[in-house]
Amino acid sequence: MTSVSSAPPAATAAEDGPTPSARTVSLLSFATMFVIGTDTFLVAPLLPTLAGTFHVSSDVSGWMVSAYALGYALFAMVAGPLSDGRDRRRVLLTGLIGFIVMTALCGWAQGLWTMILFRFLAGVSAAFVSPQIWASIPVLVRPEQIVRTMGFATAGLSIAQFAGIPLGSWLAAVSWHLPFWAIGVVSALLWLLLARFFPSVPGRPHASGNGARSILRTYATVLGAGRLRWYLLGYLVFQTGNFEAISFYGSWFTKDFGLDVGAVGTAMMAVGAGNLIGSLFGSRVVRRLGLYRSLLTAVLTLVVLYCLVPLAPNLPTALVLLALVMMVAGFVFPVFMSVLQEQTDTARGTVSSLANAAMYIGTTVGGAVGGVLLADVTGFWGVAAFTIVAYLLSLVVYAVAGAFRRPTVQPEGTDG
Repeated sequence: MTSVSSAPPAATAAEDGPTPSARTVSLLSFATMFVIGTDTFLVAPLLPTLAGTFHVSSDVSGWMVSAYALGYALFAMVAGPLSDGRDRRRVLLTGLIGFIVMTALCGWAQGLWTMILFRFLAGVSAAFVSPQIWASIPVLVRPEQIVRTMGFATAGLSIAQFAGIPLGSWLAAVSWHLPFWAIGVVSALLWLLLARFFPSVPGRPHASGNGARSILRTYATVLGAGRLRWYLLGYLVFQTGNFEAISFYGSWFTKDFGLDVGAVGTAMMAVGAGNLIGSLFGSRVVRRLGLYRSLLTAVLTLVVLYCLVPLAPNLPTALVLLALVMMVAGFVFPVFMSVLQEQTDTARGTVSSLANAAMYIGTTVGGAVGGVLLADVTGFWGVAAFTIVAYLLSLVVYAVAGAFRRPTVQPEGTDG
């Protein structure tokens, strides 16, 4: 395990001004992840309209969604090492400028290929934004406030995930161009806030470098740390099961409970409320249990809940159980990120990028598997069983790495 910095946040942050309060960092993190997350999920409800506008089939139109994820996943692997040797504020603001321009250009796309190009470049730009938030939080706030602040960032992503679809639908009712332009305008306002209030977060001098050799050296260092390598693998397995289930909530609602598209959107927003609650208030549990016991308790709780979900006799019961699932998931996400971030003080951007790439890979694999299981297995049993197995395997990976049996460095204020 690489060393964990014990310097106070102010010592590693900017020296050209006062360090912002934890509340300011929390709000800026929330806003940034909300904007990036909303853009991620914005296109899904527009696909039928865009397919008709560009005169393409529905299967081809799906590339307008995949292009963003592909751009993000590919360039996240580069953005992490590049940002570790530079001022994170500068990387954040530069990436956000690219995101603003490319998202706005999506509203002017003249055909399928220009839309795919602009969505790909928007994903590339976003890959330079999100990791800076996760990597800056451990530097800008006190150790006992890290999980809580990451919870605010998670809450922004959570709201975006479950509000993106209806938001896109409402704006598209006026014009399909409007959602992209609206996100562009909001992102520009966010840039002004970040430029005013987000402080300089200098990178580590020995982490700097421009060439491919430097990037490979950074990855060799990060992935050569045995425990961190295992933790990233466990996180990938967890997210594969997690998104395999989440991706097919709506399909299950339609299949077994007869909901139409509008009702599915409403149901998903109700379920998403649980995720928001867990993201915002889970830090209190972490202070009591510590990071690693919180992770173990949360994942085992998710296993129990997914054993119960397929037994739901009606829609209200299913919604309550899934809201509880999402509440625990919202709580455990910042715990995962905190565990990963505390493994290093020199390559936090790289770790954040790897975690994000793992999430996208897990989403892709889970989406491919979940559709087959939902179609071929009665009810929600097949999907839930896959998720349960993935969660348990994730815990096995963390256990093999020694997370639950050996003393580990904990943030102040925990007793894990």
